[in-house]
This record gives sequence, C-alpha cells and structure tokens, in this order.
Amino acid sequence: MNLTVTVNQKQLLDVLLNVGLIRPVFIWGAPGIGKSAIVQEFAGSLGLECVSLLGSQLAPEDIIGVPQIQDGFSRFCPPRTIARSGPYVLFLDELNACSTEVQKAFYSLIHERRVGEYRLPEGSIVVGAGNRAQDNAITRPMSSALVNRMFHVELTASPRLWLEWAAQNGIHPYVYDYISSRPDHLWARPPKSEEPFSTPRSWHMLSDAIRSYGPNIGEEALRVLAAGSLSPQHATQFMAYIRQVRSQYALDKILSGEQPWPAGPEERDVLYFLAQSLRARLVKELPPERSRLSGDSRTLVLQAKDRLTELAGLSLEIARMAVTPEDGRELPDWFVVELFRDLPRLADKRSG
Repeated sequence: MNLTVTVNQKQLLDVLLNVGLIRPVFIWGAPGIGKSAIVQEFAGSLGLECVSLLGSQLAPEDIIGVPQIQDGFSRFCPPRTIARSGPYVLFLDELNACSTEVQKAFYSLIHERRVGEYRLPEGSIVVGAGNRAQDNAITRPMSSALVNRMFHVELTASPRLWLEWAAQNGIHPYVYDYISSRPDHLWARPPKSEEPFSTPRSWHMLSDAIRSYGPNIGEEALRVLAAGSLSPQHATQFMAYIRQVRSQYALDKILSGEQPWPAGPEERDVLYFLAQSLRARLVKELPPERSRLSGDSRTLVLQAKDRLTELAGLSLEIARMAVTPEDGRELPDWFVVELFRDLPRLADKRSG
C-alpha cells in the first residue's frame, strides 16, 4: 500500500473517532509503532471492549464458524470471540498476513458486519491493521475487493507525542531523557537480518527491563538490555549516553565552555555520543535560511563553531561525522559553508 499522506498517533485517533464510527478503517504501519495501543485507546474512549483477532493465526472456520444441523438444515455457528450480545470494537490485527481463504471469510464481516446469519450488535466497530511489505514482516497481497472495503491510513511514529505519553506512563528517566536528546532514534527501519531494532515498543520494553533490575543496575546489565531491545547503533549510542550521565558530562556545559570535551581514550564512545547530540541539536534548532536566526540560535551557531573546532583537534573523524548527513537529516547549507570557511581561522585563534 502506497499512501501519500501519513498521520501521527493523535491524528489517527481523530480518524478512528470520526471515520471509524461509520466505515471500517485499516491502519498501515511498521511493527512496534503503536497501532494496537491506539485501537485499544480508541475502544476505551467509547466505553467499548476491544476484541483482537490475529490474522496470521486464523483459519476460515475461526471467522465463519463450523456448520451444525438444525431442523434438517445446516447452520454456521460463529465463534464466541465474535458472537457477542453487546457492541464492541473488533480489531483484526495483521489482517494482511492472512491466507487468501481467511481474507475471503472477512469480506462480509468487514463490509456488512455480518458472519453468516449472525450480525455484529448495533454500534460495533471493525478496525484492521497490518505491517507494510517493506518492513520485512509477514505480509500477503490483499485482494482489491478487500482493500476497497476499507478506509486506509498510514501511521508514523511521532517522538513528541511519544514523549508526552512516556511522561505520563512511568517510562524510565534513562529512556525518556535519551529520546528527548535523540528523537530520531525512536524508530529505525526494520533490518533485513534477524536482529533487534528500535521502535516505540522496544524502548518501552527496555524501560520495563531497567526498572525490573532496580536503581542499582550496573553498566554491563544495561549493555545487555540495550543490545536485546534496540538497533545495534542505537544500543551503542544509548550506552554512551549512560556513561555520559554517570560521568557528569553535559552538552550544555560543553557548548558554553564550562566543561571540556571528554578526551580520554576510555571516553571515546561518550565523545562520539556528545558530538552526535550536538549535531542533532543543530539539525533541530537551526533554520534553513540564515536570515531567520533568532538571538538564541545565533549564540548556538557561535558556540557550535568553537566546539567543533575543539572537537576536530581531539578527533577529526568524529568532528566530520558530526556534520555528515545522517538518515537524510542534514545541517543547513549556510551553516556548513560558514563552518568550513571559519574552521582554519578558529583553529588559528585557539592556537594563538
């Protein structure tokens, strides 16, 4: 499914509260970004129970039921999970992972809210969800007849909204503060190989695991937990952040000149993390055009040039990585031009 418009978590909830009440909605999105949680929240907001069926584990008879003979006629009896007396939200998760025969069994349920002679109670709502083909998840082509029976929407992860949710749901400070400084690490594209990758769900899982170990968790245990939950690059960066926190290095103090860059060989991962954090801040706070600089961002520009000059003196490789595009996120052209123009002058100024 190729949709030209995507929505965040809040926008999806609005779609469900409006479109979902009158038409079946299908939610596309990568694994672990919160599709199921939003459907649960949607059902709760209406005071309805949410009944989930996992498409990849269903057979046709799990939908249409099995036939019984009554008064000389066969009659299909729908399963108890579907046949309920009161209205509810029926959530068909991994719908596009179903076999063709199971997809056929869903036609009347999705379009007419009916299974054989049984009709969903008035006020019931049907919502489907599935991963995209590019996510390396279990998917099968959906027939055009099934696609055309639903309204389609694609969900993307919003770091801002996730952080709002995290602040209210006990996410561990290590995880919350890390995503605050590196919101671009909330989600990573699923890898082709079999390895963990970062999603809102995996960060939540990491938070739960850290809390389970308790406040005195050691660095080695944290390393194991991060490696088992996150993309390898993010796990390495998360551990560098932990070392930065525990060694009391702070990017704000380094920018202002109150604190030097960590210079010891054993602190190289912390140095790399701080350099990447500086880059992320510049990407986030500097405008595309220099003419739109505010007073605070002008100060940031001056500080960043000085600190990057110092960084180049410690590690030219890490300084270069700090200004190199990452995941399509580039520094403003005007800043890069000024930086490379001023670097020799700044270096001379410091050596003098």
